[in-house]
Amino acid sequence: MSLVLGSVADDYTGASDLANSFAKAGLRTIQTIGVPDAGLALPEVDAVVVALKIRSVAAADAVAQARAADAWLRGQGAGHVLYKVCSTFDSTDAGNIGPITDALRADCGEPVVIVTPAFPETRRTLYRGHLFVGAVPLHESPLKDHPLNPMRDSNLVRVLARQSRAPVGLVDHETVAAGPDAVADRLAELASQGVGAAIADSIDLADLDTLGAVAIRQRLSVGASGLGLGIARALVAAGRVAGGAGALTLSPAGGPALCLAGSCSQATLGQIAEAETRMPVLRLDAEAAVSGQAADAAIAWAAARIGSGPVLIASSASPEAVAAVQARYGREEAGRAIEATMARIAEALVAGGVRRLVVAGGETSGAVVERLGIPAFRIGPEIAPGVPVLQALGIPGGPMTLALKSGNFGAPTFFADALALVQ
Repeated sequence: MSLVLGSVADDYTGASDLANSFAKAGLRTIQTIGVPDAGLALPEVDAVVVALKIRSVAAADAVAQARAADAWLRGQGAGHVLYKVCSTFDSTDAGNIGPITDALRADCGEPVVIVTPAFPETRRTLYRGHLFVGAVPLHESPLKDHPLNPMRDSNLVRVLARQSRAPVGLVDHETVAAGPDAVADRLAELASQGVGAAIADSIDLADLDTLGAVAIRQRLSVGASGLGLGIARALVAAGRVAGGAGALTLSPAGGPALCLAGSCSQATLGQIAEAETRMPVLRLDAEAAVSGQAADAAIAWAAARIGSGPVLIASSASPEAVAAVQARYGREEAGRAIEATMARIAEALVAGGVRRLVVAGGETSGAVVERLGIPAFRIGPEIAPGVPVLQALGIPGGPMTLALKSGNFGAPTFFADALALVQ
């Protein structure tokens, strides 16, 4: 296998989102869970997204995992690697976006790299270095309340500078609108000033195409799936990949379907409420989920109903309820405990015959996929912007199809929409 494009993704749903963007541009794409073992047979593809779970771990661990994934991708022939981050730039003042960017930039020898989490299709745009969600700055939007990495500053030049060793600059919208050569000239100017990362404005697909055309001249970029789409389209336009193949053919899995929701975003909370009109829904008590006492009862509840149709189990709660649990147990401890409960539920029900699985929430998706031991996915058709159907590779027991979504993605009817395609 000789790749054209690789990506190191900082969580599993973000990886699926990006792989979906590559497939939409016509690239044959797979997603792996971590660096693949040498014995895992992978199909011939144009792009590989290596999914890691490094958004909220210690910076040193995150850097080590990202560097290992980057080295594997380049060993497979990837001429460009995109370090994929969340479209809300979820991070803290300590990282992990800055430390990983510093390390990957040093490894590939680029003096300065483009950074943009813009994804206009999901209403994330950048202007004057400020990240907007729809018409409001990130710090004024509901998305500011991420349970692990709350975002209280919309100025991404300032946010990234607090995490980075080198200065951070800006490629403003006037420059982006002037085209690829103007952006390249601005990057060269910033590099001469010692700047290591440049936040790039982007408000629409044309801007992302411009940034993608510049990015493929370099070995590294940093951004969300919007930039990934621009890069993939630029590779097709330049004739470096054939394009047109897109989503890979998936085999139907059939059998019972399970939905799990761990995100506390307003979007997911609304999707759970809508799902209650269509299927049985069990809302886990947060205290019981943290203590581990909820898993056995939830497994029994689902096992008694799943033969008659899909069911949904949710650990999601309002920001106020989440804050109360975090105050009692600690933010990271509470999050890990709830993720472990959801993963244990998934493992038991998959062992009982579930082969169709829909999971809402990045951290929950990561915990579930790790517990199930899935090494890689084929990328299938799109369910919603940023959310493709996935089919597991390298596991026993026949086909398994999944959907892994970021908490903020999808229409109110997401669970029904996903089940219609996760066959």
